[in-house]
Amino acid sequence: MAARRRDSLRIRPADNAGLRSPKKPRQRDLPSSSTSTSSSAGYASESMTALPQWMRLYFYGMHGVTLDIVLSSIRRFLDAYDLKLLGFSSPYLCIVHSITHFVLEKVYMQKKCFRGRPVIFHFIFYPSLYIGLQILIGNIFTITDNIKVVSATQLVIHYILALYFSSVFHKGLLHLQYQCPEKRNHQAKAPAPEKAKRLPGLPGILRFVFFGMHGFLDEIVFTSVFNLFEKSDRWLNGHTSLWSFLMYGSCSFVVEKLYMHLHFERGWSTWMRLPIYIVFIYTWEFSWGLALRQYDACSWDYSHYPLNYMGLVTLLYLPGWVCLSLYQDILSNVLLRVVCTKEEVLFGTSVNGRPSSRKAVFKRCVD
Repeated sequence: MAARRRDSLRIRPADNAGLRSPKKPRQRDLPSSSTSTSSSAGYASESMTALPQWMRLYFYGMHGVTLDIVLSSIRRFLDAYDLKLLGFSSPYLCIVHSITHFVLEKVYMQKKCFRGRPVIFHFIFYPSLYIGLQILIGNIFTITDNIKVVSATQLVIHYILALYFSSVFHKGLLHLQYQCPEKRNHQAKAPAPEKAKRLPGLPGILRFVFFGMHGFLDEIVFTSVFNLFEKSDRWLNGHTSLWSFLMYGSCSFVVEKLYMHLHFERGWSTWMRLPIYIVFIYTWEFSWGLALRQYDACSWDYSHYPLNYMGLVTLLYLPGWVCLSLYQDILSNVLLRVVCTKEEVLFGTSVNGRPSSRKAVFKRCVD
């Protein structure tokens, strides 16, 4: 026994080094598998940041157009009791809304200066700046004529919207985070279906709302371009209906499910999926139009267009639907990387709260 014990102690230096407790590896020396298992989404925590600025500006313009349509359609319904619920906006206003929403975001970030006095910020300071900004915007297009007088009703509406922005809208955006993909050369390249399944994405109701608002934007851009060529409308005024929110929201939600199933599970290419998208879109548009026409609520009529059927669908719009179907796949891939979390993350910081420079965030997203 003693000899065996002495033999066990006669270990070469190389073997003895292997028996020592290993040093804690540095973060950069960790293999990619540890990174993928540490996060339920399959990405490292450093890759999660607040929504990028370009994404916020895109959403701000879309959100502003939605408010234009909702307010104008309600006003039109109260005046004429029109079940078509037509609303109006323009691409110009979309750009203006992107800028003003961005300014309001910066104002909201100053609420930290009102610690202990949230009532002053939410009910006095922010609404005052919001109302002043909206009055200024409302007079931009009429500055050469008479200054528009804001009525008491409009002031009340602006104040309610200011409370919505300061208490709901900005706060909700701070709960959204964006997952930038890690560098491919530091991770084992996993199959596309497995990567997609690891990404939780947004809840279904938020995706439906996003697609509905994006449908508003599509309709405004589409009708404004038609008005430009048909009526020489240089102001690019566009119109749509509140029913379009339900139509586009539900249609895009189903098309996204088709994309996830056909692309990730069956491996179909884009051109194999596209005919299915088009058939479903035309069926969806015809079904909604047929139902709304029973109540005189259908806002479109293609009877004067060639290749139409019952005035509800027309092959003249086929190129537009093809483009939107292809763009739908891009939107779905982007939304897969947007996650709704419980904690708030300030814009310009990573998930752990540390400042994240624009160059670093852009570099991670591009790589």
